[in-house]
Amino acid sequence: MRLELSVSERIVRWARAKSPWILHLNTGGCNGCDIELVAALTPRYDVERFGILLRGSPRHADVIVVTGPITVQMKERVRRIYDQTPEPKFVVAVGQCACSGGVFRNCYSVIGGVDKVIPVDLYIPGCPPKPEAIIYGIAQLVDKIARGE
Repeated sequence: MRLELSVSERIVRWARAKSPWILHLNTGGCNGCDIELVAALTPRYDVERFGILLRGSPRHADVIVVTGPITVQMKERVRRIYDQTPEPKFVVAVGQCACSGGVFRNCYSVIGGVDKVIPVDLYIPGCPPKPEAIIYGIAQLVDKIARGE
């Protein structure tokens, strides 16, 4: 059974899909994914055409983009930032370290990927992933938001 959305619900869904504001959360690692994510935000790739804006506060963000593995030291901080982000919120794991722990997986202080601490909506694998892959992943997330999933 399919429920019809009200006009205000359709407008809110449209607005969320047209302007995802992201928060970049670096949990450690080699910073390769951070460099590629910042490169994707430059005018060369022009992600603002999708309405994507970088925000510095979790209270103003819709999407948390996590790079690096989750360590024992960062576990509670990541959970706190996730809790501070207003609903609906989405989490994107960028790079092999954020997806599974990567090359740091068996280290004494590494718990693993982001999904060990908070739920992840989208995985962008690679070591490091190219800016084009990051943009494609965020575009897929925007489509998912527009469909209301």
